[in-house]
Amino acid sequence: MNVITLHGKVWAGLQERRKQLPHSLLLIGQKGLGKFALARQFAASLLCEAPQADGKACGKCLACNWYAQGNHPDFRLLQPDALNDEAEAEDGKKKASQQITIDQVRGLDEFLNVGTHRGGLRIVVVYPTEAMNRNTANALLKTLEEPAPSTLFLLVSSEPMRLLPTIRSRCQVVPIPLPNAQQAEQVLADEGVAEARRWLALAGGAPGLALELAASGQLAWLEILIRRLSAGKNVDPLGLAAELEKAVKDSKGKLLLKNVVEAIQKWLVDLTLAGSGMPVRYFLPQAATIASLADMIPAARLIHSYRDMISHRREAEQPLNARLFLEGLFLDYRALFAN
Repeated sequence: MNVITLHGKVWAGLQERRKQLPHSLLLIGQKGLGKFALARQFAASLLCEAPQADGKACGKCLACNWYAQGNHPDFRLLQPDALNDEAEAEDGKKKASQQITIDQVRGLDEFLNVGTHRGGLRIVVVYPTEAMNRNTANALLKTLEEPAPSTLFLLVSSEPMRLLPTIRSRCQVVPIPLPNAQQAEQVLADEGVAEARRWLALAGGAPGLALELAASGQLAWLEILIRRLSAGKNVDPLGLAAELEKAVKDSKGKLLLKNVVEAIQKWLVDLTLAGSGMPVRYFLPQAATIASLADMIPAARLIHSYRDMISHRREAEQPLNARLFLEGLFLDYRALFAN
């Protein structure tokens, strides 16, 4: 996915900042917009020794070769071990961390206290910035409060309100907006995605997330969920919970409980929109079904249900029992249709 083409105005704005770079930039926007890829491209362009006229890295110089191989001496990436390609957990081994650790932040000390290569710029990308506990965030804050010379921090976040206010205040914010729908659909089509409009809708307009969903090979569980939710008051909570628990287990970590909760949240949003006479946002092929279901549910009940789902989203990270958790979700859904 060509994020520079997709976010041309943002890229142009980043290039303007080259004239007087701050010590930290915070790229924010919803998940799946290509923020991380954009940050990586910007870092590459700043490290490149012969950037192109539009600011893109040349891809040919020594610095670009180092960067492509992941060993540029003036670049560091802080991200959870679970996001590293080589960090996939094997049977019997400890699962990779889902958080950026305080040791990773402390490990920057030596990097920040030595001279830069050829007197150039030093860059640290932090992604996702919200994947830090309070101690780690405070350690990063100390570094941001006392920035080393010739250093740029590029922080990337889909949930900026989870960051410490003091971290946000130390950064210049760069909002990454939703791209034009027609342009995003074309990007998906160019990537060979069938039914681009449907996937883009499910992803809330975010092309990166749409690509991820389309390539996940997990359409089967989503179809099960849609078919069952479409039954409204006749939904079988226990049967649906059993089916989805099996899908989660069979996916071997690719399908998480939080993904199920997020899908239900989107279904509830569409029910709320339909109940207000507005077009659905996420489940376009099921628009007529959702509209008929919405007529059966009081608006206040939908609002309370969505609030409850926010709590369930947090619980999904570490449920005591997956089957019971799912049964509770779908019992609550059936209760929406109670007389």
